[in-house]
Amino acid sequence: MVFSSLSFLYLFFPLCGLAYFLCRNRAWRNGVLLAFSLVFYAWGEPKNIILLLLASLTAYLCGLGLERWKPRPGLRRAVFLVGVVLLAGNLFVFKYLNFFCGNLGRAGLPVSVPEIALPIGISFYTFQILSYVIDLYRGEIQVQRNFFYLTLYVSFFPQLIAGPIVRYQTIEAEILERRESLEDISAGLRRFVLGLAKKVIIADNVGHIAEIIYKGEAEMYGSALYWLAAVAYALQIYFDFSGYSDMAIGMGRMFGFHFLENFNYPYMALSITDFWRRWHISLSTWFRDYIYIPLGGNRVKKSRWVLNLLAVWALTGFWHGAQWNFLLWGLYYGVILLVEKLWLGRLLDKCPKPARWLYAMVLVLVGWVIFNLTDFGQMSGALGMMFRFAPTDWAKVLAADASIVKGLLYLPLGLVFSAPLLPKLRARLPKDGWAGALVLAGENLVCLGLAVLSVIYVIGATYDFFIYFRF
Repeated sequence: MVFSSLSFLYLFFPLCGLAYFLCRNRAWRNGVLLAFSLVFYAWGEPKNIILLLLASLTAYLCGLGLERWKPRPGLRRAVFLVGVVLLAGNLFVFKYLNFFCGNLGRAGLPVSVPEIALPIGISFYTFQILSYVIDLYRGEIQVQRNFFYLTLYVSFFPQLIAGPIVRYQTIEAEILERRESLEDISAGLRRFVLGLAKKVIIADNVGHIAEIIYKGEAEMYGSALYWLAAVAYALQIYFDFSGYSDMAIGMGRMFGFHFLENFNYPYMALSITDFWRRWHISLSTWFRDYIYIPLGGNRVKKSRWVLNLLAVWALTGFWHGAQWNFLLWGLYYGVILLVEKLWLGRLLDKCPKPARWLYAMVLVLVGWVIFNLTDFGQMSGALGMMFRFAPTDWAKVLAADASIVKGLLYLPLGLVFSAPLLPKLRARLPKDGWAGALVLAGENLVCLGLAVLSVIYVIGATYDFFIYFRF
């Protein structure tokens, strides 16, 4: 089930909200969220719910063991290591075993390739569970003694499938002590509608451009349209993923949970370092806090620091999928960040902002081509075409598939709203008094219009899959 489906919008979410607010007791409300979250996850593949529950049980038992054996550091560390190995091993088996066996088989070794389907959302909920176990081992949170409440944290449907990666400490107090309010419900609903509009109005339509170009003949599209395809995919993945995060944050707020932001207008970045402070913030901070810093971060000698940085970015790339292009994509960013931190960053600081922005965006667009195209032949062909300055045969382009024009109509919309125009406009408008009330009424009317328009797009949609469901 996806947020942009009619079954979710007209059946699942209204029933969940109705059942939730009919309950007055906090425990019952948590029970409603847990029940609906498990139904949500089991909707497509019911058997995968067993894996999620086993992972939750592993974290629960590990947590109890860490709490019980505090006076015995050696035994406590053993419990911690067993928990981490089991959880990480589960992710490895279901996400990477096929890949490694396949590569060993192609290398000539007598290894059979198991046919293991990837459970949806396993990367996200595994990282959430690992953060709980690690933070508990570090003494940064309290153990959750109620298995059902821990399972609610793991399976909470707004962020279960594609993030953001919510750490237990973010909502530790809110599981039992949150207070829902009309203000939170209203703000959460507006945020949900904004995310839905991002997905179904912008992402799904601009993505059509890249899909057409990458499936066509390279010589016909030329350099200009290959750059356009890179821009279109960049906008598609941003509005698709940030739209999902907006919907998750909005729904969480309606139920009294306050998740941290996951995006901060990444295409306004003035360097690659700046880009990764703005893009998928929950993932980049997870790798920083649980991998990079424990390895020593930048507090070690330079050679070790270089290895730490490259290792973290190789893992970041590989986290996205068991394909060589993801590993290449991670190392691509690792090398660029390394160069920026060693010397280029100081040079960039002296350059005018437009030049810094152009530098960052060219590298980001190249990165999205590497990320998007898993076939290395197609990838190298696309990158080569972008830098060959080959002409575009517009007559053949339109004759081959005139529907590309539809995607082009949405491109300016994506470019405009990838900049922080709305927050800047809202900051200038009055917030108090009768003028503030009029502004709020106007926002609600715009939200209502977007909701109606989004539903129209959902009804006519032929594609409703979120890109990050792959990971």
